[in-house]
Amino acid sequence: MAANGTSKLDFTKFYNVINGKLETTPKTRNGLNPSTLEPLAEVPLSTAEDVDKAVQAAKAAQEAWAETPYEERKKAVAKLGDLMEENLNEFAVMLSKEQGKPIGFAQFEISEAIKHFRGVPTLPFPEEVVSDDPDRRVITRYVPLGVAVGIVPWNYAISTAVGKICPALITGNAFILKPSPFTPYCDLKIVELAQQVFPPGVFQALSGDDNLGPWLTSHPGVDKVSFTGSTATGKRVMESCAKTLKRVTLELGGNDAAIVLPDVDIKAVAPKIVTLALYNSGQVCIAIKRIYIHESIYDELLAEMANVVNSFPVGDGQQEGTMLGPVQNQMQFERVKDLLKDIEEQKHKLAAGSTAPASNGKGYFITPTMVDNPPDNSRIVVEEPFGPVFPVLKWSDEKEVIQRANNTDMGLGASVWSKDLEKAQAIAKKLKAGNVWINTHLELQYDAPFGGHKQSGIGYEYGAGGLKAYCNTQSMFITKA
Repeated sequence: MAANGTSKLDFTKFYNVINGKLETTPKTRNGLNPSTLEPLAEVPLSTAEDVDKAVQAAKAAQEAWAETPYEERKKAVAKLGDLMEENLNEFAVMLSKEQGKPIGFAQFEISEAIKHFRGVPTLPFPEEVVSDDPDRRVITRYVPLGVAVGIVPWNYAISTAVGKICPALITGNAFILKPSPFTPYCDLKIVELAQQVFPPGVFQALSGDDNLGPWLTSHPGVDKVSFTGSTATGKRVMESCAKTLKRVTLELGGNDAAIVLPDVDIKAVAPKIVTLALYNSGQVCIAIKRIYIHESIYDELLAEMANVVNSFPVGDGQQEGTMLGPVQNQMQFERVKDLLKDIEEQKHKLAAGSTAPASNGKGYFITPTMVDNPPDNSRIVVEEPFGPVFPVLKWSDEKEVIQRANNTDMGLGASVWSKDLEKAQAIAKKLKAGNVWINTHLELQYDAPFGGHKQSGIGYEYGAGGLKAYCNTQSMFITKA
């Protein structure tokens, strides 16, 4: 219960949550507001001893939680969504401050998280009857793995956390959430709020620096790690987990292509495509990263898109009217600036924006920028910018553009844009990506599996597959007496 005896939270102080208790640490650290570079509140700096305590508490609590009736576990998860809704505005303000996104987009992320908390418990997850003969019955059961850890990124701190919290807890695991060091605040408050619902040790949170992730992934008491982040870090997570054969789910980077056919309504699709490329200032793993436009409409659509790009207000997420906030942290800010420097040095043509620094005050602001038909081997095409910069490319041959779209180590998402749905679906089926869209992009829902092909990840979140990802499969063979 919150300090005042209600479900309302105090968003000025932040704690680890270990075995049902709010704990601080001798040493602390703080995040920054990326719009102003002002320091935010102090958060715990967890130690290896804190990790041991949390894992021990999780192991002690997990068996009883797994024996709690499935319907009760589902009700507890749904109840957490209700409690979040009571604190929605406070969460939105905090999320905007720590991540930088406009307040309206923060409210939307939290509203979607609440839907997730309420929706996942409605997913059917029965035992499966393989066969039922007069002399024998065979069923498949899904049993919890034990102690699960969720490691979440800074771009969607709440959404990515909820995608791990719900299936882990519903299926009977104890769960430890590790927020990003850049955006720990809302995630810590979710777990604090959850103590009103879950028994001690079932749902815990640890805040820390770059040491915390390796401590968790290498801990012998952890049975499962679900990681969302870069492909490079995901490989290190997998290597660490392999030492004890931990189960892993990896949701990693993307370089999503959008293929635009010549029959589209240019004025209608231009704002949609640009918005889906620049959403969250391009800091979305499944944002559109490469746009392939048919040569017959290339110039006209490019001009329409440029008007949209140039119309987006950039600024502090707390300010009314802001469409694009800052890049979230200095590390990513420098990476995007380096990419812009390369665009300038390679003399790529700009259709909108600028390679010069944005003049929006102290924060990590980047002018939204669209690059006009750079070479396929250029960095802006090959690399994932993870910022408000994207290339637009010209195509003429359908088979060739499919090959170009697939010519990447990534395989998270892709989309096809056309009035001819049959043709669009035929192209979409040839795209090597875990998630494909027709006439939209980026949209997900809790009951459909989400995961990547190739180096965009291993395993799935959401849907029944997301529930099974936190379970061992047990085949039971019953000989009838």
